Amino acid sequence: MAITYREAGVDIDAGEDLVERIKPLAKRTRIPEVVADIGGFAGLCQIPTDIEEPLLVSGTDGVGTKLLVAIATGRHDTIGQDLVAMCANDIATCGARPLFFLDYFACGKLDVGIAERVIAGIADGCSLAGCALIGGETAEMPGMYKSGEYDLAGFCVGVVGRRQLLGPDKVRVGDRLLGITSSGLHSNGYSLARRVFETQMGLGFDAHVPELGTTVGEALLVPTRIYPRLVSQLKTAIGDGLHALCHVTGGGVTDNLPRVLPPGTRAQVRMPELPVLFRVIQAGGPVELPELLRTFNCGLGLIAAVDASRADAAVTALSAAGEQVVDLGEIVADTSGNEPCVEYV
Repeated sequence: MAITYREAGVDIDAGEDLVERIKPLAKRTRIPEVVADIGGFAGLCQIPTDIEEPLLVSGTDGVGTKLLVAIATGRHDTIGQDLVAMCANDIATCGARPLFFLDYFACGKLDVGIAERVIAGIADGCSLAGCALIGGETAEMPGMYKSGEYDLAGFCVGVVGRRQLLGPDKVRVGDRLLGITSSGLHSNGYSLARRVFETQMGLGFDAHVPELGTTVGEALLVPTRIYPRLVSQLKTAIGDGLHALCHVTGGGVTDNLPRVLPPGTRAQVRMPELPVLFRVIQAGGPVELPELLRTFNCGLGLIAAVDASRADAAVTALSAAGEQVVDLGEIVADTSGNEPCVEYV
């Protein structure tokens, strides 16, 4: 007797049902540059016409083992925001405006309800970033993933004028470093965080932690902040006074901040007090401070290198936007011949 694709583990009808559910989610993220609605073989988006010498900026990422927390707790509504954040924040560090986003959702057996919740979170993230969800891919691969498991990847493209491009070429000795707070772990360091809570402290995701005022799972699933609109406000406020931006992801401040420093410099950084979640992880491991600083964002999601003469204006603009700004230190000269680095003072 002939068999069907469904009997082999792939349900084409379920996939088509998901596409229909995604269409209204994508529609609410549409921006003027989008040319065609979701559903074709490829997404179409034109380059804005008001940008001089436009450069396309792209980024791709996932959310790591934070997915395991979402799956274990049955909380699938915010992990999509994490996915958008990890991509859109990266391209925003160039000074780029995010234009469009595509996702890749892979699973062993498609649960349309779960997939819809995940992609609704992606649409929420796109709205926060100001970009359009113009397409994606759903892959049902029986045998590749265990029952109930899924994986995510995201792809974001933005645009920036060549003269507005941020980065090491603009950073100067004397620039001030301003830290913008994170909402928690964001989407990095979860293998260590899970090891601390589950193995070292013997706590499940449903365990209530008095110091946190919530459960382990809820604390770990706080969605990643999305910064592009804030970056746009900062650019408007201080213009060329904004020299570089560092998205603090895996590697923490220790490994990420040197990526925006020019040769012959180092960053002198005074870290603020650790937020409570990081203190709990530090004590629960225990995890030594250098390891903590190189694994987690430790409360800082974004760091701006700004001209010293514009630092006060930057703080004023960020504070007016409701941000808690941390004066982290400055860029100093380094004649050692070593690669740029972070010096904690």
